[in-house]
Amino acid sequence: MKLNPEGKKIGSIFTIVLIIGLTLFAAGCAEQGDEAVEGAEVSELSEPVKIGYVLWDGEIASTNVMQQVLEQAGYEDVEIIAVDVGPLYQGLADGQFDFTTSAWLPYTHQNYWETYGDQLDSVQTNLEDCRIGLVVPSYVTIDSIEELNSEKDKFDGKIIGIDPGAGIMQVSENAISEYGLDMELVSGSSAAMTASLKKAIDSEEWVAVTLWSPHWAFNRWDLKYLDDPKGVYGDADHVETLARLGLKEDKPNLYGILTRFQWTHDDIQAVMVDIENGMAPEEAAANWVKSNPEKVNEWIGEK
Repeated sequence: MKLNPEGKKIGSIFTIVLIIGLTLFAAGCAEQGDEAVEGAEVSELSEPVKIGYVLWDGEIASTNVMQQVLEQAGYEDVEIIAVDVGPLYQGLADGQFDFTTSAWLPYTHQNYWETYGDQLDSVQTNLEDCRIGLVVPSYVTIDSIEELNSEKDKFDGKIIGIDPGAGIMQVSENAISEYGLDMELVSGSSAAMTASLKKAIDSEEWVAVTLWSPHWAFNRWDLKYLDDPKGVYGDADHVETLARLGLKEDKPNLYGILTRFQWTHDDIQAVMVDIENGMAPEEAAANWVKSNPEKVNEWIGEK
């Protein structure tokens, strides 16, 4: 049967209306989908973020920078919490912290990784080629850990260390045993260690300290690592970002930022030097973030 011209016209109008209706329906679904995605992001941004860290100069720098970066990315409640290294790993394993940028692996924090590693998410290396060891002013005439005993009186029989739970302190205790050193490892804090170093250098006295690179002390004074022929301190570490299990699923946008967070010795040294020169850590971090917008935008995921 043939349609008359009027029937054809009605059929064409019906087809056009149907196409328009389907287009509007699809657009509405897409808009709802976009709103759902945006809603999920808004929900994540409003959730608290807890960052654990240890009070080492580099970790103070990296943690404060990460706090500034996350706030720039829109996170409303970013808390940084300083703890000793043991509670840091325990807190990550228990889910008390979302992440840390403070893990020195595979050597310095080896014992903690062996204890908690299967309960943590290794996200990304954020800093390469980080060395630890025993350091002396360059005017000290010995060059090896093996020579410490022969000059122990000039060092007052002491190696000046930092907080007792730090990985470098555990390794230094091993070094004292391996080298048969008749010297005391004095625990304290990072600030107390650098204060002792400054006091000795000002008087041109001999002093040996537990130290690591990068650190602002190498910018300020002429220092050297003592050779470690037994390899007790191992090769260079890297600094890793570790997260609690489940963070990737709970906060995917945050997790994405952590996978992109990588920087250099020059970057972290700039923050540490500003802090040592008297800036508050948050001010030094904000200064670095402001001066490095391209790198920060890359971490956040903005072009």
